[in-house]
Amino acid sequence: MTSSAEAVLADFLGATLAGTRPADASQAQGACANDTVRWQWLDEGVLLLEPARVSETTPSVLLSAGVHGDETAPIELLAKIVADLAAGRLALACRVLVVLGNVAAMRAAMRYQDDDLNRLFGGRHARVPQSREAPRAVALEAAAQRFFAAASTQPGRRWHLDMHTAIRASAFEQFALLPYTGGEPTRAMFDWLADARIAAVLIHTEKGATYSSFTADHCGATACTLELGKVRPFGENDLARFANADAALRRLLAGATKTDNALLPRVFTVIGQITKQSDAFALHVAADVPNFTPFARDTVLAEDGAYRYVVAHDEERIVFPNPTVKPGLRAGLLVVETTEATLAALI
Repeated sequence: MTSSAEAVLADFLGATLAGTRPADASQAQGACANDTVRWQWLDEGVLLLEPARVSETTPSVLLSAGVHGDETAPIELLAKIVADLAAGRLALACRVLVVLGNVAAMRAAMRYQDDDLNRLFGGRHARVPQSREAPRAVALEAAAQRFFAAASTQPGRRWHLDMHTAIRASAFEQFALLPYTGGEPTRAMFDWLADARIAAVLIHTEKGATYSSFTADHCGATACTLELGKVRPFGENDLARFANADAALRRLLAGATKTDNALLPRVFTVIGQITKQSDAFALHVAADVPNFTPFARDTVLAEDGAYRYVVAHDEERIVFPNPTVKPGLRAGLLVVETTEATLAALI
């Protein structure tokens, strides 16, 4: 590697925020970790790392963070993983595509500039052609498709873990969201989530517009969105709080054995959505109410003109309540616990 390439890999986050780009094609690829890892800079915030030897059974793992630019802890974790892979401190047993999502928003310390990037996948970027997020959604879709086009076709060899942090506190500090695929969730994903000490899983029941939904639907990836804590500025994260998830990520990349006696997460299934229809929207949920807070039957959670969301089950829990979204977007999800039935049906 040239010295500039070494600097980019050693501080991938710093180089990305600074807008550092390879001077030419020869500077955009090379070998590291004593020639055991090949790397290629593909785009701003997009880096491919592969073992020197790749076979038909080599797993392919897409690791993304920063799809929301102010969710910094997973971005910092991912940059440290890149540095350790490049230096040979972490073995690499799979192909890995590292993606820092909304780089412009990361630089501005904003969630997004014009539109929520994680609502623009699956071609939805075409609805907002003037948005500064639209070209990035196109680029990230294409990066994922190119990466998985070269991946093993054997079952369970394609993974995508999209890492986030939540705006609100949560009854379960670290939880995961599984996109709708039309099939049952996989035991492999639940085993990995248990290894990462993820406390709860939310299962979607309709196709979505998120990055993990896109890779599950269009790339055949075993995918999930990880929520690893609360939003904080760069440099203010206590990364020790994410040690279990970080260790599980590293074991996945190295092909190492999972830890024993890890409890499977509790499971919740989406049964309703609150949609903001106009600026008259009122969400009857206090700003300090954590994710997964339960509400009893007949509780009115939201009103917007003639629209009302009323709890229809004995207990529903709210996730991602956010009255500040644009009209037409989701202002909250309602879930019920389905742990026993879901775990019994894992494939």
